[in-house]
Amino acid sequence: MSALDAVGGGTAGGGRGALGPGSALSRARAVRLPAWSVLVAGLVTALVLVAALFPGLLTSTDPNAADPVTALAAPGGGHLLGTDQLGRDVLARIIYGARPSLFIGVGATALAVAAGSVLGILAATGGRVLDEAIMRLTDVFLAFPGLLLALVVAAVLGPGTGDATLAIGCSLTPGFVRLARGQALVVKNADYVRGAVAYGRGRLSNGVRHLLPNTLPPLLVLATINIGTAVIAGSSLSFLGLGPKAPTAEWGEMLSDGRDFLATAWAMAVFPGVAITVTVVAVNVLGRDLRRRFEGREA
Repeated sequence: MSALDAVGGGTAGGGRGALGPGSALSRARAVRLPAWSVLVAGLVTALVLVAALFPGLLTSTDPNAADPVTALAAPGGGHLLGTDQLGRDVLARIIYGARPSLFIGVGATALAVAAGSVLGILAATGGRVLDEAIMRLTDVFLAFPGLLLALVVAAVLGPGTGDATLAIGCSLTPGFVRLARGQALVVKNADYVRGAVAYGRGRLSNGVRHLLPNTLPPLLVLATINIGTAVIAGSSLSFLGLGPKAPTAEWGEMLSDGRDFLATAWAMAVFPGVAITVTVVAVNVLGRDLRRRFEGREA
C-alpha cells in the first residue's frame, strides 16, 4: 500500500466531507484511463487556462457591458449563449469567470500544500509532544465537513476572492498534513536519512535536503486531484454570496443569478454549470492519470 492509499484511507475514515483529500483520493482509483480521455482532458484544461490567463484571445466582448434591451435573450444571434438579466453576454462572462474560479481552486490547493507539508514534516520530526499537538488539532478540523469549515472561515473573513481562497485552503490543509506526516515518517526512517543524522546533520538541514523533496511528489499528486474539488467549493461559496464581489464574473455567482430565471432564461444557469462540471472532470482525469503514473514508479 502506498503512502497515498494509507493516508487517504485514514482521512476518509476520519469523517472528512466533500473537501477532504482522502475522500477525493479514495474515489480516484489508480486504473489506466483510455488515452483519448486523458488527451481530451488535457485539451479542455488548456482551454480553461487560456480563458483564465488570456480571455481577450477568446472573446472581444466586455463581460460587464449591460444592454437592457437584450436582457434574458435566448442563445443565438449576436449572443451565442444568450444574455443575463442585465443584458450581459453569458459566453463572455463564462470566459472571464474562469480566472477567479481557477484562482480560488489553484490558490486554495497551493495554500493547503504549503501549510500541510510544513506542519506534517514538523509533526514527523519535532518530537512526540509537537507531533501529538499538531495531529490532535488536525483531527479536530477533520471532524468537521470540509464545506462547513470553509463556510465558517469565509463568514468570518467576509466575501472576496482572496478570502474565499483562504477559507477553502484552511479546510483542505488537515488532509495534506496527515499525508505529509505519513510520507515524512517513511523517508525519515530511510538509511540515507539515518546516515545524514549520524554524521551530524541538523533537523532543519535534514528536512530541507531530504524530507521536503521526498514528501512533495505525493502531495502534488493529491493536489492535482483536489483542484477540481476546490473549484466546486469556490463556486459554492460564490453561489452563497461569499465569493468574488459583483460585478466580477465567476461561475458560482452566475449560477446564483440564473436560478431565478430558469423558466425564462435557462442558459444563465445551465452554461456556467456546464463550465464547472467540464473543468472539474478534466482536472480529475488528469489527476487520476498522474496518480497512476506516480504509483507505477512507486511499485
